[in-house]
Amino acid sequence: MRWRIPVLLLLFLFNNRTGYTQTDNLFLPDDIVYSISDTTAALNDPEEVYEEILLTLNVQRIGSLEIPAIIFGQKVYLSVTDIFDFLKIRNTPSADFDSVSGFFINPKSIYLIDHSRHKISFEGKLFILRPNDILKTATGIYLRSEYFGQIFGLVCMFDFRSLSVNLNTKTELPAIREMQQKLMRRNLSLLTGEKKADTIINRSFTAFHVGMVDWSVMSSQETKGRKNTRAILGIGAVVAGGELNLLLNYNSDEKINLRQQNYQWRFVNNSNPLMRQIAAGKIFAQSTSSVFAPVIGFQLTNTPTTYRKSFGTYTISNTTEPEWVVELYVNNVLVNYTKADASGFYRFEVPMVYGNSVVKLRFYGPWGEERTSEQYISVPFNFVRLHQLEYTVTGGMVEDGHKSMFARASLSYGLSRRITIGGGMEYLSSVTSGKYMPFINASARVGSHTLVSVDHTYGVRSKAVLNYRRPSNLQVDVTYIRYAQNQTAIQFNYLEERRIALSMPLRGKKITAFTRFSLNQFTFPEKQIISTVANKKYTTAELLFSTVLAGISSNLTTFAVINNPGNPLVYSNLSFTFRLPKGIRFTPQAQYEYQQHKFSMLRAEVEKNIFKQGFLRVAYERYLLNKNFSSVTVAFRYNFSFAQTFFSANQNKETIATTQSARGSFMIDSKTNYIAAGNQIVVGRGGIVVLPYLDVNNNGLRDMNEPKVFGLNLRINGGRIERNLRDTTIRITGLDAYANYFIELDKNSFDHVAWQLKKQTISVTVEPNNFKVIEVAVTVAGEASGMVSVKDGEKGLGRIIVNFYNSDLILAGRTITEADGYFSFLGLPPGLYTARVDEAQLKKIKMSSSSLSFTILPLRDGDIADGLNFMLHSTADTDQ
Repeated sequence: MRWRIPVLLLLFLFNNRTGYTQTDNLFLPDDIVYSISDTTAALNDPEEVYEEILLTLNVQRIGSLEIPAIIFGQKVYLSVTDIFDFLKIRNTPSADFDSVSGFFINPKSIYLIDHSRHKISFEGKLFILRPNDILKTATGIYLRSEYFGQIFGLVCMFDFRSLSVNLNTKTELPAIREMQQKLMRRNLSLLTGEKKADTIINRSFTAFHVGMVDWSVMSSQETKGRKNTRAILGIGAVVAGGELNLLLNYNSDEKINLRQQNYQWRFVNNSNPLMRQIAAGKIFAQSTSSVFAPVIGFQLTNTPTTYRKSFGTYTISNTTEPEWVVELYVNNVLVNYTKADASGFYRFEVPMVYGNSVVKLRFYGPWGEERTSEQYISVPFNFVRLHQLEYTVTGGMVEDGHKSMFARASLSYGLSRRITIGGGMEYLSSVTSGKYMPFINASARVGSHTLVSVDHTYGVRSKAVLNYRRPSNLQVDVTYIRYAQNQTAIQFNYLEERRIALSMPLRGKKITAFTRFSLNQFTFPEKQIISTVANKKYTTAELLFSTVLAGISSNLTTFAVINNPGNPLVYSNLSFTFRLPKGIRFTPQAQYEYQQHKFSMLRAEVEKNIFKQGFLRVAYERYLLNKNFSSVTVAFRYNFSFAQTFFSANQNKETIATTQSARGSFMIDSKTNYIAAGNQIVVGRGGIVVLPYLDVNNNGLRDMNEPKVFGLNLRINGGRIERNLRDTTIRITGLDAYANYFIELDKNSFDHVAWQLKKQTISVTVEPNNFKVIEVAVTVAGEASGMVSVKDGEKGLGRIIVNFYNSDLILAGRTITEADGYFSFLGLPPGLYTARVDEAQLKKIKMSSSSLSFTILPLRDGDIADGLNFMLHSTADTDQ
């Protein structure tokens, strides 16, 4: 820095004198400075000058580091301790830096680098060096770069123009092994949902708060006079520390009754291993018997709501409406979503997690149709961690018009890492064949590709499920169910169910496809063969191909219903979705019946995005086997920021039907006086408010005179980020309740260098129907700078450690001087400080120095304490 021009001229002339040819312009970075290190004492010719500079050391798979080096002509000498420290190789320099000893990776591979005797011993071998091959300074030992490769296998290639050294080796260095271990630990934390954060913010418990509101209104009319209006009001609140969700329904064609309304209060404490969830109201009852009506009661369980470690996946697939978005929730945590294809087919890889899991699907129609419809699915495999016990207790009354009483208690225990056993009791007062139904179950992993589950409910049924999955993702699912004769718990008149399904995804460079074949067979007892079944066996089959090629989505599904083997019903549905220019989407669909030898249905739909947030759809449908019945539909949807609106008109031969709907939501946060309207569902979800402020006095608390800070950048693993330019708040909405979210703050967000973030990662637990307020302190860091010199301040000394202590004599920071003796440290909070040269290092180099006191003032733009100049004095004469 201060000696850039003299060094440039000296090195340029010196390289020419030693025969070094350079055709390009010589470029030296700013870090090249003079050093007063007395290296000439170790040389035969005291007139030769060796310059100490900073080089960039590049090590593949590890990174880069600036290290001190001594350069002479085209030869470079590298600091032994700096390189070994960077590579995590054990090294211990002697007190006077005459030698460095340690072991190289293996504790048995002992080495000694001896400057005074000009030799290196390593693994029983002795290497004799010339005096100019190893140099000593006041702060370290320097070895010619080629000896790192010849002796230790660390090949160093020096590039003079870039002043860098590239280090290559075939040895597995400790630094690389440490990075791999950190990477594996980080990946493991991602799988388990656990990440290390600087700050952990757990959930708090509020007595009462109303935070989220959903609303929707739909009205339909027909030319024949029929009219209908439906309205839904959802209210999300916090009562006694638990979430209270109300869903009030109104239908103009029906009287208002309690069965139409949904309400549930749930208290969650995932840190309590004995009872993590308490629910009351209308609850989800996972039952063996047929319980189709809601259950009003309670549920207790020690199963957490958080997403736990996944040990595999289980494929599910089904159909919904075409182009609908389907979200997959595991324990109320959104883990994936997909869009149904041209025929409505969708598939998911459901993560297999430890413990009982509630797997739920939520459907979102592109035109506002029944966006709140939800479907619970049952994954037949239940695994619990080794030697852990999980339970669920449910009880209440079924709203079936008969006031039937329902109760169920289930236990699951991890017998081993591969086997989980369970059992319990179910009770339903309306079952005439036996109100009490004890059951046992077990799940096992056989090898690495097979899952097996068995379940037996006394007097009701026996069930076995096998899932086999190859590394090619070929999956085979086999299910067998045997029902007890004369049982009335399950409202099926089957005697047996046999199911087999084969599915496999196909991926190529230009095509993505999925194929599935399923075969279902039902048998009936002789006495219960119904009139529509001519045989005691009823069989259905399905063969599906779903592909995406060149942006064209297609689906071909063939169904077969085999009641009478001589006259099966077989038909196919074929549909495509074409992306046309100007944002037009065209979807033709046809159905062909093989028994009739003709098409039974033709359908075509055109959709286009207009006005940025508007969508226009025109559809034509014709049924050829039903007196050529046809219909035309025109629909328009527009998304405002505060609501979604929808209008449609359908005409057929007899009537014209019109529909209008609107839906939206409100988010309320009393702590920050925030009310906002939105067009997404918010009840049962939560949010986070990040409030950055300037912590001038560095006390970690926001004082009255400390202003808000604009410009903070952050990343979070979910939700939608909204910035308020007026009050600098950052609001994150659409987060799943009780889930832990990881927030990463960008330390380079601010233009002021003095503005720093002490903590850059935050783990926060989201609260339902509420906004979690997080105040982020932006500290104002002070800077201290100066020089370390010897010989009356004429020469600076590099590689000297300077420590900074606060008023309590606690180490607040440390830095190392550059080659010219200059040092600078940024990161000191306001307060009184003392700067000292490291005492341990002073003893090694046999020098002494006094300490300096200074003050960092609490200023908005940061304070600078410069002129901290240290004069080192030799203690060698005193020792003698």
